Amino acid sequence: MTFISFLGPKGTFTHEAASLLGGELVSYCTIPAVMESVKNGDCSLGVVPIENSIEGSVGITLDSLAHKFDLKIFNEIIIPINQNLIVNPQTALEDIKDVYSHSQAIAQCQEYINKHKIQPHYAVSTAKAAKSIIGDKTKAAIGNAKSAELYNLEILESNIQDTDNNQTRFVVLSNEDHEMTGKDKTSIIFSIYEDRPGGLYNILGFFEKNGINLTKIESRPSKKGLGKYLFFVDFNGHKDDAIVKNILEEIKENAYFFKVLGSYPEF
Repeated sequence: MTFISFLGPKGTFTHEAASLLGGELVSYCTIPAVMESVKNGDCSLGVVPIENSIEGSVGITLDSLAHKFDLKIFNEIIIPINQNLIVNPQTALEDIKDVYSHSQAIAQCQEYINKHKIQPHYAVSTAKAAKSIIGDKTKAAIGNAKSAELYNLEILESNIQDTDNNQTRFVVLSNEDHEMTGKDKTSIIFSIYEDRPGGLYNILGFFEKNGINLTKIESRPSKKGLGKYLFFVDFNGHKDDAIVKNILEEIKENAYFFKVLGSYPEF
């Protein structure tokens, strides 16, 4: 039996993503706890969110991969995020005074909340929010259909998010690398020497001159002081491809810090 950890509790979007993998699912309450379960071998795989198309990257996931854990991104899962107004049975919209959800879900449904003059409140997760409203018709939660089903609640209105193309990308973490599939992408982190003008430009030029497509580039504070950054880059290709190998060697020679997060099948 393959044990798969995920950012819980049950009923979250991460639970929905992890359910696509099969295996025995194990809930953990924080992203570092999911990573620790994979690192110490309690679980073979771990699923955590890394990026939302509206709210951007999940900082704690990036920072944990950069500074605390030497895990590999083994795969990725992208699912549409359809936010729903979840209520107790026989609740009408005019009954609702307060709505509860994770901060990202609240942010994604701001127009709907303002339009109906409902007071928002933050919860640890969308599933916890659903659980917290049980038995109170003045309260609603925002979350997915799974959390409504889990607590015998109802969906009063579907797809209440402000933007229709709302998606979240999840990464599947492992201690092992994924083999080449022929349609892969690679994620790396690096930082540049501060005393070398054009350092970032030169590193990105390694990809351009070899015809390698970048799918994402993002900077994060390195936690080493103001103005010092780590760069997270995703690009097409596998780290064991000959061309990619050469690029990674060049980056390593020109970077102060360098780490390959993994090569995995492109979703």
